[in-house]
Amino acid sequence: MTHTDSLPEPPQPLRRSDATRATILTAARERFAADGYERATIRAIARDAKIDPSMVMRYYGNKEGLFAAAIDIDLRLPVPEKVPKDDVGRIFVEHFLTLWEKNEVLTALLRVGVTNATGAERMQGLFKEQLLPLALRLCPDPEQAPARAALVASQMLGMALTRFVLRFPPAVDLHHEEIVAWLAPTIQRYVTAPHPGPLD
Repeated sequence: MTHTDSLPEPPQPLRRSDATRATILTAARERFAADGYERATIRAIARDAKIDPSMVMRYYGNKEGLFAAAIDIDLRLPVPEKVPKDDVGRIFVEHFLTLWEKNEVLTALLRVGVTNATGAERMQGLFKEQLLPLALRLCPDPEQAPARAALVASQMLGMALTRFVLRFPPAVDLHHEEIVAWLAPTIQRYVTAPHPGPLD
């Protein structure tokens, strides 16, 4: 075997189409976050991406298709089997808060979700696909999992709305650790506590 034969193959360069898609999605996320779904246009997104609008249409078809691709995100929720039940509240709040602070796509999704049916449906799907399975695993009665997941979502989305979208000064001023301390016991109760009253 020659020295050349033993060398690893160089990494393949990013295909031009992949790079173009990535550029379009970055521009779309920023534009949706800034303008919302209704006001954002294919033309404006293409201008931000420095490409022809026809390229956006070629890859994503229309604005709805582009929006769906732009907000196709993984919440990267903790694996249920690895979450200690006694600590689930703190883990949930830490995870969601860190995610919102680092991911502007979620802010765009929330802003659009409260004003547009397409955004609302996507947000519903996101939490159904990713949050509900976690609630099913952790809550004491699987039949209550949808309601408990909805309560968790209401708490975390409420904080995200006031802190990152509406930017209420008291919510913005709260330190990360304060939010965790306030919300963790509530999330813990939503997920693991016995049902508080009659089910009828």
